[in-house]
Amino acid sequence: MSKATFPEERVNQLRALINDYNYQYYVLDEPSVPDSEYDRLLRELQALEKAHPDLISSDSPTQRVGAKPDTGFAEVVHQLPMLSLDNAMNELEFKEFDKRIKNRLNDDTDIEYVCEPKLDGLAVSILYENGVLVQAATRGDGSVGENITQNIRTIKSIPLKLRGNNWPQRFEVRGEVFMLKSTFDKLNQQARAAGAKTFVNPRNAAAGSLRQLDPNITAQRSLSFYAYSMGLVSEDFELADTHFQRLIQIKQLGLPICDEVQVVKGMQGCLSYYHSILERREQLPYEIDGVVEKVNSIDIQEQLGFVARAPRWAVALKFPAQEELTVLQGVDFQVGRTGALTPVARLRPIFVGGVTVSNATLHNMDEIERLGVKIGDTVIIRRAGDVIPQVVSVIPDKRPIDAQTIDTPTNCPVCNSVVEREQGEAVIRCTGGLICSAQRNEAIKHFASRKAMNIDGLGDKLVDIFSQLGMINSLSDLYRLQHQEIAQLERMGDKSAENLVNAIEKSKATTFPKFLYALGIREVGEVTAKNIANHFFTIDAIINATKQELESVEDVGPVVAHHVRSFFDNELNSNQVKELMELGVHWPEIEHKSETELPLKGKTFVVTGTLEGISRSEAKAKLESLGAKVAGSVSKKTTALIAGANAGSKLKKAEELGIQVLGIEYLLSL
Repeated sequence: MSKATFPEERVNQLRALINDYNYQYYVLDEPSVPDSEYDRLLRELQALEKAHPDLISSDSPTQRVGAKPDTGFAEVVHQLPMLSLDNAMNELEFKEFDKRIKNRLNDDTDIEYVCEPKLDGLAVSILYENGVLVQAATRGDGSVGENITQNIRTIKSIPLKLRGNNWPQRFEVRGEVFMLKSTFDKLNQQARAAGAKTFVNPRNAAAGSLRQLDPNITAQRSLSFYAYSMGLVSEDFELADTHFQRLIQIKQLGLPICDEVQVVKGMQGCLSYYHSILERREQLPYEIDGVVEKVNSIDIQEQLGFVARAPRWAVALKFPAQEELTVLQGVDFQVGRTGALTPVARLRPIFVGGVTVSNATLHNMDEIERLGVKIGDTVIIRRAGDVIPQVVSVIPDKRPIDAQTIDTPTNCPVCNSVVEREQGEAVIRCTGGLICSAQRNEAIKHFASRKAMNIDGLGDKLVDIFSQLGMINSLSDLYRLQHQEIAQLERMGDKSAENLVNAIEKSKATTFPKFLYALGIREVGEVTAKNIANHFFTIDAIINATKQELESVEDVGPVVAHHVRSFFDNELNSNQVKELMELGVHWPEIEHKSETELPLKGKTFVVTGTLEGISRSEAKAKLESLGAKVAGSVSKKTTALIAGANAGSKLKKAEELGIQVLGIEYLLSL
């Protein structure tokens, strides 16, 4: 190969490789190389084109982004109108649609349909000439749309050049540009962090992104595309005689189609597909608002023709509405298990998403401020599947004169304790802790859990029953429960009551770290509780510790120290601790070990696999007793991995990082 031809040949080779990888990733959903390899090839191509500008072409993968911001969108006349679809709002209307087709054809035979999700995005037309993308436009009014070519070029799933070489001289494909739910969530998170306006739903986000005058902004939004039909195609290309096979032709040319597309037989096949995808709606990675049913045969499509702006051979069978308008009549604040106060909108009841909704979440005060919502406002409510309904936007034009501002509460609506809002947090919290009944049940459930006090047989339902009957109003009340009062409860009996009383009595003998963890102090998990206990040795030392002294504990920073200090500064909480100890909760004294007795101090181990003659929890306890820190995953900070039989991914990662791997022999030698 001569030096003169190398750059051009390598550029063509790289373009072919990158286009193949794009096709595998976006169309086939079967990526064959890691992102790092793809990025390396793209950077090599960029470098070659920079060094040889004469080799740059409009269909190069490097030319997706970089055009200057447009000053406006030019008009594009659709040579073949982009028709809309008639809607069937329920099964009865769809049955009427099927009946009309059969009457028009004068044939009762079941019709073959193609079913596909009705994507909630923006319809576009993309034109290729001699295999190269030359123009893209929005639907507009069906006859005239807007030129969005530069923005469409930024969408990675849309090829700038068609695959193969058997493409028509002129080829128009039509489809939907949309935004994945995960992309939408990330976009709104970034907007909230920047204090910017959030998008109402993925469709608005996709439409707003596609109509950016600066294509660089569109490129940052990670839009997606599925083709659903052909537009104008030159006569030099042999088209398939069914709609589904034409979709396959589109896919073979390099454009993605939805993998949920199916061919079904008759009206019943369509309805079965409809119900199937409605059940899976929330699991799909994109928003849909119904199902599109199209006659599969192109010959029958042509026989049926069109009416006004819609084809007679297709219909959109819509799902129940997920968004509706209603009035926000008031706001209540609910208290969660961690003390978080969540504003809940009281609504004028409205039927949405298949149910009547009278309450919806407003998330937090920051969200209320972003929405600019007031009591009395007309709002849009969204309910998707089993997700809690939420207020997504306000209709300012409908705001009444007497609309009221929603104020931040200063006290807990349940226990009247002062609420606080920590710096950097959007949530406001009740400081009542164990004295707040809204938090108390959850605190008791945590206290009794296996990793805490391990009260066998005290499940969530029993805690709720005891609380409702006034039998427990605090953690200490657990140790005041009597056999006779428990036995009188429905479905309990003497034996069950005896077992529970014995389990409660048995739980009194615990360890200091477990007791500290059981108290449910915010941010104090098992490891942090153990570190604090092993640092201070006694509960009195922790109760009297300053914030600075708490921060001297390993893995305890200012936030955790603040939560510990706040918990014990609450007199009712510290009294609860004393009561529990007076009722018999106890633990063995922690030994003061010298440096020589802690040979593994400062070292971090990970335990994996099946260890002969010892459980992993026992191995962990032994290592910690010698001063080691036992982590759950391997990292560069890991001193060594102790691996038993059938060690899996942790062993592989340790070997990749060059971490020392030890066997059971090392553990036994300790």
